[in-house]
Amino acid sequence: MIKFKIIDLTQPFSVLTPPWPTYTAPKVRYIKRLAEHRVNGIELTTSMHVGTHLDGELHFVSSGRDIASIPLERLFGEGVIVDISDQVDDYDIYYPEHITSKVTVKKHDILIIHTGYHRYAWYQEKADEERYFLKHPGPSLEFAKWVKDMQIKWIGVDCGSADHPMNTVLRRLRPDIAREAEEKLGKPLDELFPPEHYQLMHNFLFPDGIIHAENLGGDIEEVLNKRALIGCFPFKFVGGESALCRIVAFIPEE
Repeated sequence: MIKFKIIDLTQPFSVLTPPWPTYTAPKVRYIKRLAEHRVNGIELTTSMHVGTHLDGELHFVSSGRDIASIPLERLFGEGVIVDISDQVDDYDIYYPEHITSKVTVKKHDILIIHTGYHRYAWYQEKADEERYFLKHPGPSLEFAKWVKDMQIKWIGVDCGSADHPMNTVLRRLRPDIAREAEEKLGKPLDELFPPEHYQLMHNFLFPDGIIHAENLGGDIEEVLNKRALIGCFPFKFVGGESALCRIVAFIPEE
């Protein structure tokens, strides 16, 4: 059999892991301890939108598939991990050429996007929760259309959302950040992200089954601009609109 090097693209998970703003944070407690019960047992209460997780169709589409209904063949396959961190900064908007100038993308690929913002995630030395969730780069409408044309299986991002943060509820939640973004981008946000394109990576792509995973990290910098077999492994969540998951890249060894 072919030997592979396994690269984990998953954030560590803890009670300290922050949820996406407006979602509930995880609660972890011991419900059994060795001294009393001769076994340790932990109870976890959390939303699914915390740490590395897969957004399912049902998250935005009433008739969409739940997590348990997504075939494993859809979640595993050939793809690329592309590094655009040298081309984007706070609030920047990326386009198809940001991707295609770095790697060759094939139809039906899995596409993992490294913006570099995992460096500001909660467990990193340079942790910056506001910058991580509120200021990361995000896609244009042209990018979303290109993804649909390429029939990408699913997308992964190393930041808080596959959408631009100013194309989400965060624009209204933090008007101070919205003003800063407008100054950086040089245009009104309503012009850059009109209402009909609201959360386009969710609303525009999920009806076609093109979903995404958010908050990737782990050892992603070991596989930048490489082609690999990539797998996303959520638990088989019946009725789940999203799910915590493990994401792994398999690189063939020489």
